[in-house]
Amino acid sequence: MPCVSDLPHLLPAVLTWLMNVKCCLSQHEASPTISYHDKNISNMNYSDYNISSIDYDDFPELCVKELNRKFRGWFMPTFYSIICFLGLAGNLLVILTFFYFKRLKTMTDVYLLNLSFADLLFALSLPFWVANSMTEWKLGLLVCKAMHTIYKVSFYSSMFILSFISVERYFVIAKAVSAHRYRSQAVFLSKVSSVAIWVMALIFSIPEMKYTTINNNTCTPYSSNSDKLRVSVQASQIVLAFALPLLVMGICYSGIVQTLCQARSFERNRAIKVILAVVAVFLVCQVPYNLVLFVSTVVTAEGGTIDCHFENTLLYATDVTQCLAFLRCCLNPFVYAFIGVKFRHDLLKLLKDLGCMSHEMFFKFTLGGGRRRSSATDTETTTTFSP
Repeated sequence: MPCVSDLPHLLPAVLTWLMNVKCCLSQHEASPTISYHDKNISNMNYSDYNISSIDYDDFPELCVKELNRKFRGWFMPTFYSIICFLGLAGNLLVILTFFYFKRLKTMTDVYLLNLSFADLLFALSLPFWVANSMTEWKLGLLVCKAMHTIYKVSFYSSMFILSFISVERYFVIAKAVSAHRYRSQAVFLSKVSSVAIWVMALIFSIPEMKYTTINNNTCTPYSSNSDKLRVSVQASQIVLAFALPLLVMGICYSGIVQTLCQARSFERNRAIKVILAVVAVFLVCQVPYNLVLFVSTVVTAEGGTIDCHFENTLLYATDVTQCLAFLRCCLNPFVYAFIGVKFRHDLLKLLKDLGCMSHEMFFKFTLGGGRRRSSATDTETTTTFSP
């Protein structure tokens, strides 16, 4: 029996034994695959808990993304600045031309004006996206929500308008007789449908308005890479803003090409080339990004990935393809507006009136097309794919 003098040595030994027992019990709760039922815990001593036996491979390693951050440091500011400048310049010219000449005479004119407004809003949001990806967000929650909402509203409205343009072109060219009956109501119908497009875009942007917040000094609608909200938002974006417009445009432009192939017009080949250019721009800009977005959505739905190389590769692919998709806001004016004879002539006249072009240059650019414009109709815009 220990004497009183041994108590100072006995008390630390008891505390050490209790701490070892508590540590072993915690290890038992954290690792259910290890069973201690065959051991007598009352006889366990310090040698039973061997630190060297822990398998550190079971612990997740920290994924280093320093190279990705450096890549974003020069890639996003450079290309987003170029896209923003070209998008602002091109779409402002389209808007100024429409209002200067008051040429909202067809459905396509109304749709092109709305498309330019959507792309202009999208281009204006790009500097905020660059700032959000480069530094800590310091502009407050209101600006944060506004940035995401404007981006999504302009994105959805642009995709929907492109679909409506293809439908309108299909009826004007492939169903010309039926479309002619509603020609007097065309502009009114286009204005009503444009309002409906913006309302739908606003409705589909509600998740951004509601859930966008400042998380870890970053403006984002998601709490983490495994957020279930990210899965639903990205999946709906793929379906509504890519798959559906692609299906509508594919059906309409296929019918238009079939109609043009049966026609005997000297403008037929050029018109088909314009259609192919429209489809090619949409596919090149949108397909790569939506494929990467689909992979990212699948990974998020599965709870993320532990493969650091794959995660970094996915980040690189997202940045590059997203930049390619953003090009649409500066390419749309060239593909849909500037290619029409009448619109191109009005644009050159606007530049001449503003003092950006001399009279000699104006007549040089318009002299070749002046004789051909004499036979042009009011619908000789991109609606009829005129050269």
